[in-house]
Amino acid sequence: MSDPSLGVHGSPPGGAARSLPTALALIWQAGRVQALLLLGAAFGSGAAPVAAAWLVKVLVDRLGSADGRLEPLLAPVAGLAAMTFVTLLLPALERYLQAELERRVNVLVQRRLFETVNALPGLRSFEDPAFHNQLQLAQQGGESAPPVVLSVGVVAVEGGVTLVGFVASLLVVSPVVAALALAATVPGLIVERRLSQAQAELAMTLSPNERRKLFYGLLQTDDRAAKEIRLFGLGRHFLDRMLREYRVLNDGARRMDRTVLRRQLALGVVTGLFGAAALLVIAQRAASGALGIGDVVVAVAAVAGVQASAAGLVTSVGQVLEALLLLGHYRSFTARAVAETGGRDCLPLRDAIELRDVWFRYQPDHPWVLQGVSLRIPAGGSLALVGANGAGKSTLVKLLCRFYDPERGALLWDGVDLREIDPAALRRRIATVFQDFMEYDFSAAENVGLGDVGRLEDRAAVIGASERAGVDATLAALPRGYETMLSRVFADDRVPDAGIDLSGGQWQRIAVARMFMRPHPELLILDEPSAGLDADAEHEIHERLLARREGVTSVLISHRLNAVAMADEIVVLADGRVGEVGSHRALLDAGGEYARLFTLQASGYQDA
Repeated sequence: MSDPSLGVHGSPPGGAARSLPTALALIWQAGRVQALLLLGAAFGSGAAPVAAAWLVKVLVDRLGSADGRLEPLLAPVAGLAAMTFVTLLLPALERYLQAELERRVNVLVQRRLFETVNALPGLRSFEDPAFHNQLQLAQQGGESAPPVVLSVGVVAVEGGVTLVGFVASLLVVSPVVAALALAATVPGLIVERRLSQAQAELAMTLSPNERRKLFYGLLQTDDRAAKEIRLFGLGRHFLDRMLREYRVLNDGARRMDRTVLRRQLALGVVTGLFGAAALLVIAQRAASGALGIGDVVVAVAAVAGVQASAAGLVTSVGQVLEALLLLGHYRSFTARAVAETGGRDCLPLRDAIELRDVWFRYQPDHPWVLQGVSLRIPAGGSLALVGANGAGKSTLVKLLCRFYDPERGALLWDGVDLREIDPAALRRRIATVFQDFMEYDFSAAENVGLGDVGRLEDRAAVIGASERAGVDATLAALPRGYETMLSRVFADDRVPDAGIDLSGGQWQRIAVARMFMRPHPELLILDEPSAGLDADAEHEIHERLLARREGVTSVLISHRLNAVAMADEIVVLADGRVGEVGSHRALLDAGGEYARLFTLQASGYQDA
């Protein structure tokens, strides 16, 4: 579902006007001293051309009355020399301050953006394509807009000061010329505003194509996909798809560039006509004796300065408007209300975890995955979930971890609805092994230690967890032991060739070791914990897990029914409903679905 905080077609509410305070606040918070110095430097750079024009006027006027004396000329010449020094010094200072502010703003923007992403407690947003489009636009706006606002803001301050100074100069010389010079800026403002809106809308329209282009590019260099790409000959197929997205992106950009070119050409004609009219007025007044030579010098310089400053300001306004429209996505994204966060602390489990008439589906128009499930898991007890693929086993685990909330019914932790408990506090009580565990491109020690990030640097804890998972010998024998990078993408900087990959079974044991990093979990969730292991390794890991589950409330999912036989209670799910409940012996005696499945699996190991 799309974010209600975004307007029609995904455009952020309030547009550029509401995003300008956000941009200014980011710049101010990132470096207020640098911002003030940059503002002062920009003001000085903008005032310098106006001051230089008036100094030239004074010099020209005094040349006519100096009678060969040097003294009257010293002050304007010294002033012009100072202006030359200022115009050389200030731009260098501006570049330095601007680069420093951009670095600081970028760090601030990224921190806030990903704090927002990490604050999302559930998985629903990450499974919504609209969310990923919004995230990409927020990243694009957050990364590109503040530097544009900063750099263009400097240009705008300089141009604004220059424009005001020259307009004031023209008012002294001729109000008519001042009016003509100002009138020339109006069409440009109108054109740039419309262009910036069109460019921002184009960026929103092409956002899915940009994501797909990046996806196809990354897919062709993904080491996990490399085998199938070569085996099935998919390289050309994915390349063609990537090039197709490039064509769509380039066609959109080309159409926009042509529109910009046509409007800029028309704008140049209009601006040129206003400038010619202003120069004719100056020439007429000079011919009639109303203006002196110095006045003409100032007036001509002022007309040229107004046109140049106005053109810069018009371009700046267009760039800023486009940037602010993109920044609106960042502002809207980081202001997302995360209603799921907060809540009471999660206390140690004393009685039971209960599911009361739980109904759940992933989207309102999707079929029900769980339909009226009611279960009770006593504290310290073990529950096994079995059933066909799609029966709802993994979904039930996701609800226990509060990645989702049920649409109807409730999950209770000692009688407290999980929706009232802080998700982070709940998850600190849970240790898990997921069937779709992550293989991080980090060192072996980090891959294990991430199970309890608070003890990531505790090497004794990492080795202990690895020993309990039966993977210590494997990791210790790597080229650099636990410091070996488990990646072919990011090699170790100190030993570039040390990055290696592991087998599926070895990665499975690392996932189990990650679970062992949690020292005292209240709930242990094992979702197909031995799916990638051979028979000997599977038996060994189940023995280790059985010891780990002793006295700990646990939920076990496995398609291999011999692995769940020791559970206190086994639940057979079918089409999202509870079909059978009982111990292994009781379910075999009942002769139902569990007995049929167990007999079917057992027959595969018996002699003909």
